[in-house]
Amino acid sequence: MKIRYLGHSSFKLTESTGISVVTDPYDDSVGYTYPAVSADAVTVSHRHYDHDAVKKVGGNPVVLEGETAYILKDSVEISSIKSFHDEVRGKKRGENIIFKFRMDGLDICHLGDLGEDCSSDLIEMILPVNVLLIPVGGNYTIDAKMAKEYVDRIMPDIVIPMHYRQKGCRIDIDKVDDFLDEFDGEDVTIVEEGNEIEIDRDDLDGEHTTIIVMENAG
Repeated sequence: MKIRYLGHSSFKLTESTGISVVTDPYDDSVGYTYPAVSADAVTVSHRHYDHDAVKKVGGNPVVLEGETAYILKDSVEISSIKSFHDEVRGKKRGENIIFKFRMDGLDICHLGDLGEDCSSDLIEMILPVNVLLIPVGGNYTIDAKMAKEYVDRIMPDIVIPMHYRQKGCRIDIDKVDDFLDEFDGEDVTIVEEGNEIEIDRDDLDGEHTTIIVMENAG
């Protein structure tokens, strides 16, 4: 499967069959220009302007939000988990939907704008995960330290940070560096890639975590 980083919390996930899903498309007022993209489905973690610009995505996609279980074109399994956008059970910023995707034998998890502390109950619902797409910028989501705790407890093969400050960003969130610094001295590989990667399940050993920092395509 292929993962293309569109910027902020938005990715295009494409199965080998060609079936594709876009996550959390954003409005250009975020500070990035949303790239031209089409998909078969769009997922929305919550209704904020930097996550729900579904009209930016071409191809007449089905829009998925809220708790759901959906099979896209008899191939891609999509499920969701209700969580909270803050540490006080949604009293400040409401609910957040975590989406899971099953593509080419891989379990991909997009945490959306997760803001709640790590709990055993939530981890149990999220597992298993091969590829974790996780917010790390803090302020509106979990911060670098809490993101590290989620990674430690989920133990994915690949971690791709999202929702952090990059050039042009107009949202008050931190850069990715604080998150990466949390792994100093640990047996974790950190690599920088372009805005698209290809992942094969056979390349994952289930014993090692790689953090991939991707370029913003927006």
